[in-house]
Amino acid sequence: MRGPNPRQIEAFRAVVLTGGVGAAASLLNVTQPAVSRLIRDLQQTLGLVLFERRSTGLVPTGEALSLYAEVERAFVGLERIAETATELRTRRAGFLRIAALPALANGFLPRFVGQFLAERPKLDIVLSGLVSHAVVTAVAQGQCDLGFAEASIEHAGVLHERMPSAPYVAVLPQDHRLVRKRRIVPRDIEGENFISLGHSTLSRFRIDRVFADYGVTRVMRIETPLSEIACSLAGAGAGVALCEPFTATEYATRGIVARPFEPRIDFEFSALHAAHRSPSPVAREFIDGFRAHVASFLKRRPWR
Repeated sequence: MRGPNPRQIEAFRAVVLTGGVGAAASLLNVTQPAVSRLIRDLQQTLGLVLFERRSTGLVPTGEALSLYAEVERAFVGLERIAETATELRTRRAGFLRIAALPALANGFLPRFVGQFLAERPKLDIVLSGLVSHAVVTAVAQGQCDLGFAEASIEHAGVLHERMPSAPYVAVLPQDHRLVRKRRIVPRDIEGENFISLGHSTLSRFRIDRVFADYGVTRVMRIETPLSEIACSLAGAGAGVALCEPFTATEYATRGIVARPFEPRIDFEFSALHAAHRSPSPVAREFIDGFRAHVASFLKRRPWR
């Protein structure tokens, strides 16, 4: 069977990205009829219906979205080839693609990236915020050079380097009765509205186990997969939460107060890189520098 040609794939990607033939034509600098023809030919070649016409414009079908995921992976690979060629041609100091879980990507890691770049004016970085499973996949598939994800997620194609463990802290609305306490223990949260992390994390299991061991009943009103949302909800007075200190410190001026929590529950995360090759020299500098940055932050304990 004759396969699709590159122009058809480009037109398909452009229509999905822009949501319409007109916008896709502008993006590709061709006419609208040319885009329509490329999409029509692609559908005939593949034997699939890729778009449905609705009042709001063209809507991709389920088959189109599955195909688009494969197309994006291919384009990422092509873009990386072009980036490598540019690095070789211009003798740039380096290029790093980094993915990190939201707890780090929401502020803590970008600030370190800023410091890292200030000392390396010829280095370029792409920084993405992804959930831990997606970070591991991106590193395994070569879409990122480095990743930072929860340490509990394993993959045969990825090597883990443990980073310093960070203790979970109690996150309270700034006018909450518990703010006057220097540290929070499980019995303090008896009967409190609790903002819980999602079931997909090891940290959730550890948190629930501590409260069960102490026989403490929380009012489990809200669940969210992201610590940023948990902190925002606490700031809005919706309840109390436990989260890692990176996000808690980031939200310290947004209506919350963080207090140490005992017994200690660790947030454990790792630096990730592909198993089949060693990190580049600049990637190694980044890992080691960020490890020291995390250790310094934890030593200062700004959430006290």
